[in-house]
Amino acid sequence: MAYNSIRPGQVWLDTDGNRIQAHGGSIITVDGTFYWYGENKEKTLPDNDIWHWGVKCYASKDLYNWEDKGLIIPPEPDDPSSSLHPTSSMDRPHIIYNEKTGQYVCWLKIMEKDGTQTETVLTADNLLGPYTKVREGLRPLGMSGGDFDLVVDPVDKKAYYYFERVHSELICADLTDDYTNVTGYYSTHFPRPYPPYVREAPAHFRRKHLHYLFTSGTTGYHPNPSEAACAETYHGPWKVLGDLHPDDMSRTSYNSQITSVFKHPEKRDLYIALADRWLPALPQQAGEKYASGEQYRETATLFARMFDPDQEAPPRSDPAPRPNTSLADYVWLPVRFNGDVPYLVWEDEWRVEDSE
Repeated sequence: MAYNSIRPGQVWLDTDGNRIQAHGGSIITVDGTFYWYGENKEKTLPDNDIWHWGVKCYASKDLYNWEDKGLIIPPEPDDPSSSLHPTSSMDRPHIIYNEKTGQYVCWLKIMEKDGTQTETVLTADNLLGPYTKVREGLRPLGMSGGDFDLVVDPVDKKAYYYFERVHSELICADLTDDYTNVTGYYSTHFPRPYPPYVREAPAHFRRKHLHYLFTSGTTGYHPNPSEAACAETYHGPWKVLGDLHPDDMSRTSYNSQITSVFKHPEKRDLYIALADRWLPALPQQAGEKYASGEQYRETATLFARMFDPDQEAPPRSDPAPRPNTSLADYVWLPVRFNGDVPYLVWEDEWRVEDSE
């Protein structure tokens, strides 16, 4: 089928009629074509050990209809030690282009079996690959590096790496000239004592004279309130602006987690927040507790008890079954502004053509 609008939270099919698999995704524009890439979860089911099946990419001219361009970074099922093995917990690919080297640089977050989080870095001469690993097991600044975003300054082409220092704070680190490592210069932001208050999933964009960061709390797959912050420089200081979804009484960011923000190159002021809806059935499963925000508050309290050393830990229980992320949906919404303060409102359907 052909689409002529964006319909947040509804099943989105590619031009072959298959579910789009580009989770933790971002969009990059090359020669007038939009490319949406992300984690391929097509083989990830609750009863198997497959976390991913590589990084998949789709192409579009209108942001509505997406052609499957295949795996740009395939899994490595024959090498159990590889960070690209399907059982490896690979998340949130981010790709930036280095004009100096003429290469595309991709960073991947890897959640190791021992609980630490490392980065795998790959390069390619073409956005669609093939990509070659240049770093594996990278601990940026000697830290456990969680969810992240990569940013290239449009003028001097200097690159920055925003990442969650796991269960602690957010870091902004300068990248080396080839974008494959950190220089050692960094700044720290949003220190929090423990989940669910620690900020993760940073999504950076720049509008007029201000830098913005959208982040989420830390409650696993369960959605939580997003937060906006702004600054005048990449390294801050950052001013917290509050909940991005002020009208959402469920306190779940419309049952989604933002993964990146895309500035439409042909629109003066259209910024699109891309988000995953990992638990599409949550509103039906939780009922009134979801709508009132009680479901989120119970989840946040549980995470606080799990990580607060001054609280009694909750009793051990069997781990919750992993959600069927192969059926996760997407929530894309245009970012609105009240002066310099961004916010998101729910829209069942919206069109790029209706934005300035």
